[in-house]
Amino acid sequence: MSRPIHHLYAPHLNAQATRAATLIWARTHHNPDQSTRLEVLLTKRSEEASFAPGAYVFPGGKIDPADESHAAAYLALHPNCKWTCVQASQICAALRESFEELGLVLVQDESGSRMPSAQIEKLFRHEDLYAQLSNLKWTLCIESPHLLCHWITDRDWPIRFDVPFFVVACPDDLHPSSDEKEQFDPLWMSPAEALKKNQADQLHLVYPTIKTLERLQSLESAQALLDATKHNEPWFSSCARAGFLGGKKHRYMEHEGAFGELALVCPEGQVQHHLDWQSERAVALLKNVARLTAPNPGLMTGPGTNTYIVGTPESGFIVIDPGPALAEHLERICHATGGDIRHIICTHSHADHSPGAKPLQAMCKKACPLIWGLPSAPTARANSVFVPDQACTDGHAFVLQDERSGIAHTLRVVFTPGHAANHICLVLEEEGLFFSGDHILNGSTTVVDPPDGNMNAYLASLERLRALCVSEHIEFILPAHGHVLGNAFGAPFDPVHLIDNLRAHRLKREAKIKDVLRLDPKGDLSTWVKRAYDDVPERVWPAALRSLSAHVERLVEMGLEFELSLKAQEQLKHTSKVLEL
Repeated sequence: MSRPIHHLYAPHLNAQATRAATLIWARTHHNPDQSTRLEVLLTKRSEEASFAPGAYVFPGGKIDPADESHAAAYLALHPNCKWTCVQASQICAALRESFEELGLVLVQDESGSRMPSAQIEKLFRHEDLYAQLSNLKWTLCIESPHLLCHWITDRDWPIRFDVPFFVVACPDDLHPSSDEKEQFDPLWMSPAEALKKNQADQLHLVYPTIKTLERLQSLESAQALLDATKHNEPWFSSCARAGFLGGKKHRYMEHEGAFGELALVCPEGQVQHHLDWQSERAVALLKNVARLTAPNPGLMTGPGTNTYIVGTPESGFIVIDPGPALAEHLERICHATGGDIRHIICTHSHADHSPGAKPLQAMCKKACPLIWGLPSAPTARANSVFVPDQACTDGHAFVLQDERSGIAHTLRVVFTPGHAANHICLVLEEEGLFFSGDHILNGSTTVVDPPDGNMNAYLASLERLRALCVSEHIEFILPAHGHVLGNAFGAPFDPVHLIDNLRAHRLKREAKIKDVLRLDPKGDLSTWVKRAYDDVPERVWPAALRSLSAHVERLVEMGLEFELSLKAQEQLKHTSKVLEL
């Protein structure tokens, strides 16, 4: 965890999240053309509500002690129930709230048979539901709903809820009727229609409802929804974070690109950070870490190459990846550091990372910092030749020390060949984060370009970084392209989770490549790429061709069951040349 003394904003005390539960009622609409569509029930909250007034939501509410009591009694009679006591209590709350607000409830008799609507009419919505059920010897149908997802209201809200979303099919004989006090205007809508109306400002939806509806768009029926949730494993669990983009507040879930940066910069959920890309000035991420993005955006560089500046005016600075030799970018680095640069470190020798090192060194007036890194291998392309002043050793530590306060900033080198033969990453030990260079990117997978790049080495380096994240509880990854990645250690999409996903993605791609080669063993790289990467835009294929060749080389080393065509073998021998489609 990063040191609080280096956080940019004052601590913010988050409101305690109240335990609650939500129930999505679903039904299947049959279209005239014999097709079907999923519809879900949305209902409008009172304009006087303290939380999300006037918004259309799924029914639900707080968990009461009575919900817990009914759940415990049910579980005592049904020891093989799939739910825990906590989950059963959540379902009880969701069903009870649905009944009180909309007259919708699922109840069963002692034999487990569901009571039809004619029998449910015996229940009065404004009287204690559980007392009525007890008198009739009925119970709620606790095992009918399925778990869909889990939301915790964003940290910046004054009223917060910790709420699982359950789904259930609405029987044909049940019809919603709002209480006209808390809920109004119940609507059956397809997810796509609800989202369209929201975009047109015709239907007010809150963020969790929008994101949940987006996940439901592809389903065609209530049964498809039940089938997709039958294992009761949540599709996601999220406590979103907010930042500014284009001057407007935007929220991001854990899997979205900006979440990690917001988690690092605003850990308590303060809505302060601007996510817009610009190259004019350094963006503070911590008091001792800033990012200055070079003005070299493009297909391979994304918004531009990130130069990172570590340190403070009291300790001096280390510059990581000065980027291309662009005068205006190097001048901005000097301005951001006051010219007090103690070390310049290049994660690897590619043309968008290292050429700025020498001219930046020459611009330093207070001292002449050494340029560190690993020299480029003979396999490097002509525009990626790099010779540092001093070669790094694996595990070498660069220490900046504020002599007055004793505060240190320690960067440790980790050898990570794969993207390039001379690639390194750097761990900022005191803050629990690492600078990944091009080994891990935000928004795309890195290119592994033989012969300087090697897929076996890349995957082995990934494993090494994963082990490091586990042993040192690393929480954030600062890539050379894109926003910060990560989350609190052990939370969804923390670095361990991200690396596991990245490795799984690579191996899934490799399996697809293997299938393509098996079906077309006489083909070559230019024909294989169109099939193996048919899920990415064609403009990406030239770059994908390089990673394809790395995967093919790895498969050859692992022992393919057949021989490649002579043309493919010749292409692999000359991968130091730019591969053309």
